[in-house]
Amino acid sequence: MSKLTDVPKRILIGRALRSDRLGETLLPKRIALPVFASDPLSSVAYAPGEVLLVLSIAGVTAYHFSPWIAVAVVVLMFTVVASYRQNVHAYPSGGGDYEVANTNLGPKAGLTVASALLVDYVLTVAVSISSGIENLGSAVPFVVEHKVLCAIGVIVLLTLMNLRGVKESGSLFAIPTYVFVAGVFTMIAWGAFRGLVLGDSMRAPTADYVIKPEHQGLAGFALVFLLLRAFSSGCAALTGVEAISNGVPAFRKPKSKNAATTLAMMGLLAVTMFCGIIALAAATDVRMAENPAKDLFHNGVPLGGDYVQNPVISQVAEAVFGKGSFLFIILAAATALVLFLAANTAYNGFPLLGSILAQDRYLPRQLHTRGDRLAFSNGIVLLAGAAGLLVGIYGADSTRLIQLYIVGVFVSFTLSQTGMVRHWNRHLAAEKDQAKRRHMIRSRAINAFGAFFTGLVLVVVLLTKFTHGAWVALLGMVIFYATMTAIRKHYDRVAAEIAAPEGPTDDLVRPSRVHSVVLISKIHRPTLRALAYAKLMRSDTLEALSVNVDPAETKALREEWERRGIDVPLKVLDSPYREITRPVIEYVKSLRKESPRDAVSVIIPEYVVGHWYEHLLHNQSALRLKGRLLFTPGIMVTSVPYQLQSSEAAKRRARRQQDWNAPGSVRRGPAQVRSKESSEPKS
Repeated sequence: MSKLTDVPKRILIGRALRSDRLGETLLPKRIALPVFASDPLSSVAYAPGEVLLVLSIAGVTAYHFSPWIAVAVVVLMFTVVASYRQNVHAYPSGGGDYEVANTNLGPKAGLTVASALLVDYVLTVAVSISSGIENLGSAVPFVVEHKVLCAIGVIVLLTLMNLRGVKESGSLFAIPTYVFVAGVFTMIAWGAFRGLVLGDSMRAPTADYVIKPEHQGLAGFALVFLLLRAFSSGCAALTGVEAISNGVPAFRKPKSKNAATTLAMMGLLAVTMFCGIIALAAATDVRMAENPAKDLFHNGVPLGGDYVQNPVISQVAEAVFGKGSFLFIILAAATALVLFLAANTAYNGFPLLGSILAQDRYLPRQLHTRGDRLAFSNGIVLLAGAAGLLVGIYGADSTRLIQLYIVGVFVSFTLSQTGMVRHWNRHLAAEKDQAKRRHMIRSRAINAFGAFFTGLVLVVVLLTKFTHGAWVALLGMVIFYATMTAIRKHYDRVAAEIAAPEGPTDDLVRPSRVHSVVLISKIHRPTLRALAYAKLMRSDTLEALSVNVDPAETKALREEWERRGIDVPLKVLDSPYREITRPVIEYVKSLRKESPRDAVSVIIPEYVVGHWYEHLLHNQSALRLKGRLLFTPGIMVTSVPYQLQSSEAAKRRARRQQDWNAPGSVRRGPAQVRSKESSEPKS
C-alpha cells in the first residue's frame, strides 16, 4: 500500500526533505511579503465593493461618505500595524496573538484568541477563493456558472502547492502578488493622470445605472448605523495583518526586524491601494447594489436575474484602461490569481498556530509534526477540508461569506493588544533604565490605543453584522473553544494516569504467574513459530487455544495435533454462532477472574504479505482480535509475524529504493558535504 501511494505523493509534493534542511526553508522579506501579506493586499479587491454595497441601501447619495469611511479604515490599519510591530519584537517565537493573550491574560483568553484565529483562517480561504472565482468569472463565464466546483478545485490546487513547502509555494506566489500590486498602482496613477492632467471623462460600465434605495432619506441614528456597518465591511481590508506576527519563525534572521519591516511595507501598500480604488470608484461613478437584479435600473427597467454584478476593481479598471485592453486583462487575471493566493496567508498561519496549540495539548498531537516537505501537512489538509465544506454550504458566494468575516480577527486584535499593555506594565515595574522605560512607555501607548480602537471596532462589527451572519463565526469560535478545552482535559487526564510515581505501586509488582495462550486456527509454519516462541518465554502455564467454527476442521486439527505429538495442551472453545473474537475474549477474561494477580499473555501468529491487494484476500481476524484485546485489562498481546515471500520481495524493493542515487548525485556528493565544501574559503 505504501508503495502504491508513495509514487503519486512524490510526483505531487516532491521528495522528502531532511530535518536539518529546515533552515533552507526560511523566507527573505521579498518572499515573506506575498506569503504572509497576500490576504490584506488582495482584500482591496473586494473591501471597497463591500463599502459601496452597504451604502447603496440609502441610495447613490450616500456614496459621498465613502472617502470618510476610507480614512477611518486607513487610521485603523496604521494603528493595527504599529501595534503589531511591538508584538513581533516582544514575542518573536511565533505564537503571535495566542502567545500574547495566553501569557498576559491567562489560558482562557489565549484559547479565545486561538479559536477566533482558527475560524478567521478558515474564512480567509473561503472568502478569498470565492471572491477570486467571481473576479475571474467577469472574464470567463464558465467559472461563475460552476462557482462551487471551481472554488473547490482551487482549494485542492493550493493545498498541493503548500504541501510542497513554505518557501517553494512562496516563490510560486510572489510573481502574481507583485503583478497585482504593480497593476493596481498603475491603474491609480494612470487614472489620476487622465482625470487631473488630461481632463478625460472616465465612466464605469454601471455609471448610467440608477440605484433604487431600500431606505430613502436616512438620517439620525439610522444613518449612523448604516455608516458603521459600511465601516465594518471596509475593515475586511485588515484581515491577515496578524499572520506576520504568527509567522515570525519563518523569516530569515534578524527575524523580528524583518517581520516588522514586512508589516510596515504591507500596511503602506494596502492603504494606498484601498484609498486609490475608493477614489477612482467615486470618480468613475461606479454603482453597486446588494440585490442588483431588483435594485439596479437602466432606462427605468430593473436589470433582472441575468445580470452579473462585476466587482468594483473590475469596473474601475474597465473605466481607466478600457474593456478588453491589455492592461485590463492583465489586472483582471492578476486580481483573480492574487485572491486565490490570498488564501496562502491562512495556509501558513493556520498550520503554524495549530502546531503551537498541539504542543500546548489543545489540539491533536498530529498537528505538531512536520510532513515530508517540512511543512505542517496535517494542519494544511485540515484547513483545506474546513474551507471546502464552508464553500459548499455557502455556494462560494463571497457576499454571504464576508458577513461571517472579520469578527474573529478583531477579537484577536483586541485581546492581543490588551495583553501587550499588561506585558509593558509588567516590564516597566522591574525596569530601571530610563531610556528603556521611555521606549516601553511609548510602546504601551501604541498598544493601548490599538486595544481601545480595535475593541471599539469589534463592538461595531458585532452590532452591525450579528444578524447578517456574524453569529455563525461566533458559533464556530465557541465550537473550537469547547473542542480544544475537551482535548486538553483528555491529555491532562491521560498524563496524570500514566505518570511514573515516586513510590512503589502495583505496576512495579511482578505478577504471581504468567499464563500464556497461543491462538491456533490450523497447523502451519506461523503456528509452529508462535509455539516455539511461547516455549522460549518459559511461562508458568502454556496452552494452545482454538475456536470451533467448523466441526470438520476442528476434528482435523485435533488429529494433526496428536499425530505430531505437540507437547502443548490444546483447548477448543465452542462457538455456535461462528464467532471467533468473542469466545476468545470471554475465555481470557475468565482466566483473569480466576487469578487476578496472574498475567495473561495472548500470543497471535500471523503471516505478513507484501502487496496491498493481498491484504484484501485475508479476513484480518488477528487484527480484529488485537484491537479487542487492547481494551481488556491485564491482558498482554504478542504478535509473532511470519513473512511470506511477497513481503520479503517488498523489503528488497524498499532497500533498492533507499540505495538509489539520482543521476549525478554520486559525482556531486552528499548535500551536507557539498554545502561544507562550498562554505570553505578558496586559497
